[in-house]
Amino acid sequence: MRLTKRIWMVGLIAAILMVAFPQRHFAQERKVQNRPYIDMRRWHYGFLFGIHMQDLEFVNNGYQHTLETSGEESWFTDIPAYSPGFSVGILGELYLTQHLSLRIIPTMHFGDKRVLFYEQYSGKEEEQTIKSTYLSTPINIKYSAQRFNNYRPYVVAGLAPMVDLTVKKQKALLTRRFDAALEVGMGCDLYLPFFKLIPELKFCFGLTDLLVKDRSDLIDKNLLKFTQSLNGASSRMIVMTFYFE
Repeated sequence: MRLTKRIWMVGLIAAILMVAFPQRHFAQERKVQNRPYIDMRRWHYGFLFGIHMQDLEFVNNGYQHTLETSGEESWFTDIPAYSPGFSVGILGELYLTQHLSLRIIPTMHFGDKRVLFYEQYSGKEEEQTIKSTYLSTPINIKYSAQRFNNYRPYVVAGLAPMVDLTVKKQKALLTRRFDAALEVGMGCDLYLPFFKLIPELKFCFGLTDLLVKDRSDLIDKNLLKFTQSLNGASSRMIVMTFYFE
């Protein structure tokens, strides 16, 4: 099932806020802390799984494609809705100070993007599904607030180099294999009796132009019009992750 981008955004933000900031978090009553010394270890290890939504931000240029018969056509490209994918990985966290830590998070993201091509004169539509398996190694700085009882909210930011393991040629659009993304997010450490659960919402903004403009790979040259109608494309991703430590 595909949902609009706005619905996904609102739903994910609401979910992380409800988990990370329950009403009793703001109560002043002190309680016995679970695993009180876990954050003082030099290294923390864990694993993760989650869901994510892949996106591409296209720069349309209004290119006028001349038809073989007569007239012209102009194609515009967009991703109208998110398709959920899933993520798995491992977490390594280095203690720096009481409030700062350094994270390395090798992760694999399995998902796809449904690209819609729209011709503005005739209203004709075509589409392409771009399946991607990203191998990402984010390096993040985590800033945590003071722990209260068994909750500790935090914010995180960093860079994530990534490689797409499933790039396929001979399609309307071709994207580059390598990318790098700026990541920002928020989450909360939940200290349970036997382990630490960490829900986190993160936004990833691609820093490179992924659009391959040299389409010498194309056998069907009629597909070239879709690449010619774009000046560039950059990746976006929203990731809802649950860490177990």
